Amino acid sequence: GASLFYGDAVITPAISVLSAVEGLEVVAPALGPYIVPITLVILLTLFAVQRFGTARMAIVFGPITLLWFLAIGLFGLWHLFDDLSILASVNPYYGFDYVVRNPGTAFATIGTVFLAVTGAEALYADLGHFGRRPIATAWMWIVFPSLLLNYLGQGAFVLAHAEAAKNPFFEMFPPWALLPMVLLATAATVIASQAVISGAYSLSRQAVQLNLLPRLTIEHTSEKQSGQVYLPRVNFFLGLVVILLVLGFERSTNLAAAYGIAVTGNMLVTTTLLFIVMSRIWQWRLWVSVVVTLGFLTMDITFIGANLIKVVDGGWASLVIAIVIVVVMATWVRGSRQLSAKVRRDEVPLDLMAKKLAERPPTLVPGTAVFLTGDPTCTPIALLHSLKHYKVLHEKNVILTVVTAPSPVIKKSERARIEPLNDLFLRVTLTFGYMEQPNIPRALAICRKQGWKSDIMTTSIFLSRRSLKAAARSEMPYWQDRLFIALAHTASDATEYFQIPTGRVVEIGTQVNI
Repeated sequence: GASLFYGDAVITPAISVLSAVEGLEVVAPALGPYIVPITLVILLTLFAVQRFGTARMAIVFGPITLLWFLAIGLFGLWHLFDDLSILASVNPYYGFDYVVRNPGTAFATIGTVFLAVTGAEALYADLGHFGRRPIATAWMWIVFPSLLLNYLGQGAFVLAHAEAAKNPFFEMFPPWALLPMVLLATAATVIASQAVISGAYSLSRQAVQLNLLPRLTIEHTSEKQSGQVYLPRVNFFLGLVVILLVLGFERSTNLAAAYGIAVTGNMLVTTTLLFIVMSRIWQWRLWVSVVVTLGFLTMDITFIGANLIKVVDGGWASLVIAIVIVVVMATWVRGSRQLSAKVRRDEVPLDLMAKKLAERPPTLVPGTAVFLTGDPTCTPIALLHSLKHYKVLHEKNVILTVVTAPSPVIKKSERARIEPLNDLFLRVTLTFGYMEQPNIPRALAICRKQGWKSDIMTTSIFLSRRSLKAAARSEMPYWQDRLFIALAHTASDATEYFQIPTGRVVEIGTQVNI
């Protein structure tokens, strides 16, 4: 599902902006050769301004979107009277009759008709941001009537003017409104593109939190909304793939097949996840969950089947993108587990080490040392190497573990859990939601309120930096080994990711063959 959404996130900007700019051909046919260059300029600008955030621009997103729907609805209503027989299309009888008489053609047509509902696959993200009531109200009173009027108007316009079938949307506007509508369409598609780009940032951050991807640099672009983030590396790859798609496909119609597969695949995965939520979390009766799921699956499988027949016509693009993302995530998860298992073989149980050091402590030095580790039951590698090379131990030693919860946000009262082991050692577990950015100094301040006296400016934080090398024998294929090592090298620095003051960090390197 995540991999298909990434495909959606790169295809949406490409096909949306291309389709809007193609309206210039109706305004001035001589501009045809410049459609792709103009599209590239718009998209490059869109990705270039991501680092500045969208808080200021978002003020105009609502009015522009409202103007867009009102405009297409009014012009659709105007052309509805070109041929009122189009109203017969609301009768489902004609649809069923068409399917019975022309099953093959109807099946192929379904794949194209499906493009009318694209965007619904990402609606859950908007539900989380705005809530159900505003979206339902906007849909029933603005979006749905406007779309219905526009589609009916286009149909009536084509029935009355068959020569306009090539580009009915822009052909239906009078000359004086054509250029303003092209500009408005471009603005609307940029806003739609921004929505999926922001969704890709949020999805990537959650993937990092769930250890499906290596650590990525995350920049917050808003002081008021923590969810507004910018990931430079994700932005670069999204922009690169979008540009390649525009250069490779050149026309929005050529991208339609790829778009359909990405969206239908996403919906199919969402339906599968819905069944899990209904049966396990909501605890509905099994037969109710099955009946509801089968209803959605019937539609999803029909739509995805109709789109899969277009794989050779461009649908392969979304499949390739999805496969690449799946391979990257699977490699990172598998490699991380293998690395963790290999490191654990050489680790010493923390309780045993804490007991031995308390009984026969080495030279103690003033201050507090925090050792960051992924396994709170084992002695951190950084602590072992510190004892081996420096022969000293701090008066207070904190074994710190950062955990990601399955919830988006964690209450401050549940952020930190402190467990004293003895006079020398504390075990601290910090829990963050998958939508939160870990901030160790801020979380340690919460620990002080719980009785642990510490000062970040007199505390040294020890990290272990692993240097990975491919082993002669590995559980993973050689190519996957190399990919995992490359991904590990691209991971952002732990100091930056956990927002630790650089002046308080001590890194100890280790080499691991994997």
